[in-house]
Amino acid sequence: MYLTEILSNLHQKSFFDCGIEVLNEYLKKIAGQDIRRKLAACYVLVENAEIKGYYTLSTSSIFWDTLPEAYRKKLPPAYKHIPVILLGRLAVDRNVQKLGLGEKLLIDALKRSYETSNSIGAWAVVVEPISEQAQEFYQKYGFILLPDSKKMFLPMKTIENLFMHL
Repeated sequence: MYLTEILSNLHQKSFFDCGIEVLNEYLKKIAGQDIRRKLAACYVLVENAEIKGYYTLSTSSIFWDTLPEAYRKKLPPAYKHIPVILLGRLAVDRNVQKLGLGEKLLIDALKRSYETSNSIGAWAVVVEPISEQAQEFYQKYGFILLPDSKKMFLPMKTIENLFMHL
């Protein structure tokens, strides 16, 4: 059974390999520092204390004028920076890829983000896919490409509706 929990020193990071070196190195060398510095929260999907996947969350903002017009109309232009939650990284160990764990991690991240948005202002979850394959993954779950950017977003209202129907 898989559990999602905050990364700690109890987790074995050295064996994690998602096939993308920058994501491997982040987990092994940087994630702990980011947690201590309060720059990001790192959640790991574990089975028998082995990390099978992870994702990071942090606060961020996007410029109001970068949103598609349909979304800008719904937000006051006085807000030049729209508060969002950044899903900065999401990776699954290559030994368990194609088993739905990426989806499991994404749903967990969206749920945590939605719950957080009820305590602090956060209009959407934003991602910046590392590859075309990652972009297709997020599009499958309704993320919308920001014009003239590699970033994608999913409004909290959409996330709220998702969890109301689960």
